Amino acid sequence: MGAASITMNEGAAHPAVNPWIIAIAVTLATFMEVLDTSIANVALPHIAGSLSAGQDESTWVLTSYLVSNAIVLPLSGWLSSILGRKRFYMGCVALFTISSALCGFAPNLPMLIIFRVMQGAGGGGLQPSEQAILADTFAPAKRGSGSPTISAGAGFSSSTSRLEFFLCS
Repeated sequence: MGAASITMNEGAAHPAVNPWIIAIAVTLATFMEVLDTSIANVALPHIAGSLSAGQDESTWVLTSYLVSNAIVLPLSGWLSSILGRKRFYMGCVALFTISSALCGFAPNLPMLIIFRVMQGAGGGGLQPSEQAILADTFAPAKRGSGSPTISAGAGFSSSTSRLEFFLCS
């Protein structure tokens, strides 16, 4: 095998990679997903003003994301079993990232809503996949130490969204 191959621990089914590197990597995507949801709530009046939309029309920016996210969330386990957990997770990260960029370039409200539906579909698979990946990464005796990374990432991102919006606007 080449130098890039991963060696296995003796008697263990886990790769000889530091599990904290994996935990931080998957938590960053969840951090971005929660941050996106929080910052969209804070920025909604500015989004409405920039796109010349009323308050009732602009709420579709939030609703479309949440509905799309809620549809994908329970399907994540099934889709992971068909596509493979890593492939599904990476597809969700790619879809979320690309649709986030498209949301930034949306010229009008209908396009923004379409891109938010795509973004919600990508974001819907991130959190359940992260939890499953962390459960696979940490040995059963150490799962309690790996689980707080999920809470830390989500908590930190929701608490910093107002500050980030204030600094960037």
